Amino acid sequence: MSKDSSDPRRKAILQAATTAFASYGYRKTSMDDIARAAGMSRPALYLHYRNKEEIFRTMVDWFYAEAAMNLREALATGDDRPIAAVLSRAFRAQGGDLLALLMQSPHGMELFDAGSLVALDIAQAGERTLTGIYADWLHALARAGRIAPPEAPEAAARAMTAALKGLKFAADDYDSYVALLEALAALIGPGLERREPITTNPV
Repeated sequence: MSKDSSDPRRKAILQAATTAFASYGYRKTSMDDIARAAGMSRPALYLHYRNKEEIFRTMVDWFYAEAAMNLREALATGDDRPIAAVLSRAFRAQGGDLLALLMQSPHGMELFDAGSLVALDIAQAGERTLTGIYADWLHALARAGRIAPPEAPEAAARAMTAALKGLKFAADDYDSYVALLEALAALIGPGLERREPITTNPV
């Protein structure tokens, strides 16, 4: 968990900053906007963060920490539901409420682009963490005999995280994004399910 999200005051600032960025976009959001949304003065805000860029980078770090926690919880089901159903839940949990807020914002694409420019190192590390979680899950399912083991679980996991990242840009809005997540889970799930070998009766 990000240390900022475990500090109540800093977490409140990050939540306020998320609302401000979603309302005005990255370029137009000012420290005054964030301070006002957080219910504090601008000098008080500067006691916690040096500038808007630091707040945004911390927000991205917070997003990935929440995404990793949500993803682990969604995949640690321990039930016998179809893999597609587990993936569908995991894909939606990974983005969480924050992604829904950003995708519903008219400035969503600008914020995603800002993430690549302002916090690329954090985003790359976050994506590696998510990929590792999916890879560990695939290994565990293979050991349990739930799935036919992919030839390269790490590559399969990376393909999933890359697909999820790309779907944000392919969707028209959050509802269409969710529909794309469902379609992706429906495609991947059956491919992972273990199939019983087909036997034929001798002639």
